[in-house]
Amino acid sequence: MSYIQKGTVPFLKTNAALFFGGFSTFAIMYSTQPLLPVFSQEFHITPSVASLSLSMTTIALAVSMLFVGSLSDVKGRKTLMIFSLLSASLLAVLTAFVPNFHVLLIFRVLQGIVLAGLPAVAMAYLSEEIESASLGIAMGLYISGNSVGGMSGRIIIGMLTDLFNWRVALGSIGVLSFLASLLFWYLLPESKNFEPRPFEVVKLLKSMTNHLRDPVLLCLYGISFFLMGSFVTLFNYIGYQLLAPPYLLSQTIVGWIFVVYIVGTFSSTWMGRLADKHGRRQILWVGLLIMASGAGLTLSTPLVIKILGIAIFTFGFFGSHSVASSWVGHEANHDKAQASSLYLFFYYAGSSIGGTAGGTLWSAFGWIGVIAVILGFLLLALLLSIRLNSLAPAN
Repeated sequence: MSYIQKGTVPFLKTNAALFFGGFSTFAIMYSTQPLLPVFSQEFHITPSVASLSLSMTTIALAVSMLFVGSLSDVKGRKTLMIFSLLSASLLAVLTAFVPNFHVLLIFRVLQGIVLAGLPAVAMAYLSEEIESASLGIAMGLYISGNSVGGMSGRIIIGMLTDLFNWRVALGSIGVLSFLASLLFWYLLPESKNFEPRPFEVVKLLKSMTNHLRDPVLLCLYGISFFLMGSFVTLFNYIGYQLLAPPYLLSQTIVGWIFVVYIVGTFSSTWMGRLADKHGRRQILWVGLLIMASGAGLTLSTPLVIKILGIAIFTFGFFGSHSVASSWVGHEANHDKAQASSLYLFFYYAGSSIGGTAGGTLWSAFGWIGVIAVILGFLLLALLLSIRLNSLAPAN
């Protein structure tokens, strides 16, 4: 087999393409997150109900990814990813014209279903096409595109909502994502190590069962659940706090808070490289502890300290996710698409459950309730990472 090596033109084109693909996917997926306070006000709904505009998308995506990875075994990796990006971009534009919150949720569920095509397949594509020694940095670069998409989408949403309204903001994200999707189509090399296989439901279920019996993979899946659950919980409800007294920030300024995602662009690549060099388990521990320290800092009242805590938390999250996701690619010796799909299923299930549950504690206890959920999730992730030490001490 011919693998793409670091430093070559195909390596650069692959990472550029997946950067644009990640940008498009995550700009669309999280486009409603900074709008949760706006939805609460306009549609007269609670924070927990408003969070469904994100949670319904991520749970639909999580379930879809269980099957999309296998569908790519039949249709091909690149073909499915292109369809995913273009159809999600079209739906994003149409979302700007929904008449009420219920219809908005329907469109967001549809977005979650079609968006599954990129994250479910991209990890498998990289695992098949990139040489093993460079997989960590390649995965880190892909995740950095995710962070830039999430950051830029939120900033654009905040600014356009203040200048116009939330409908113009969502439609604009759809147009930008369509352009990024075309760049992805043009740049991504065709698969060389992909071998098409028929879609077999029994074989799919057997493959997933085998992965779930692997204790290392099961720990990584649990870690992904708690990582994303804590991350989305923080960013779902920070807007409510910053728009209210004593801060009273504008929607634009709250959108710009997400510029802290840029530290994730750095940490995902840097910690991925460190994991390749020093071992994944040590770097994963460091990432989780960084997240916990950042979350604790956000309990401070001064705005500067709070934003610093958000930045530290974000740094630790993207680094930890980069390490854990690349670990799945190394651990899975067969059916890598299914292994990646299961990782992301737990990842986005954590987003949906944690993101909505956090709203209940926000309403009951305020920001300290949100941080209690996050620290609880991170403690459980740390316990699973310690378990990995005995299961895979050489990693």
